[in-house]
Amino acid sequence: MDTLIFLIVLTVAVILYSVFMYFRQKKILKTLTEEEFIAGYRKAQLIDVREPNEFAGGHILGARNIPLTQLKTRLKEIRPDKPVYLYCQSGSRSGRAAQLLYKKGYKDLNHLQGGFKKWGGKVKAK
Repeated sequence: MDTLIFLIVLTVAVILYSVFMYFRQKKILKTLTEEEFIAGYRKAQLIDVREPNEFAGGHILGARNIPLTQLKTRLKEIRPDKPVYLYCQSGSRSGRAAQLLYKKGYKDLNHLQGGFKKWGGKVKAK
C-alpha cells in the first residue's frame, strides 16, 4: 500500500513539474511558425542547438551550430542585445536552450515550431 501511494505521489509530482515547465517555457520563449521564422531570422542570431553530426547532415542556411551540450561554455558567442532564433530537430532542445539563456539574461528568445524536421526553407548540407 505504501508503494502505491508513493507511486501516485511521484506521478502527480512529475505531471505538475511538466505542466509548470511547459507554461514557464511559453512565457520566456516565443514559438514561431515557419513563415514568422523566415521573416525574422536574417536580422537575428540563428542558432542550431543540435549536435555537430546532425548539423553536418543539413541545417538552415546561415545558422551557427552551438549544441545544447556546449551552450553554457559558449555563451559569449551569443549577444544578449540581439534577438536569438533557436532550433533543434523537433523543438525540445531549443526549449531547454532558451531556459538556460533566459537565466543568463537573454530576453528576445524565439524558436521554430516543430523544429528542423518541419523546415521547408533553404538548407545547407556538408
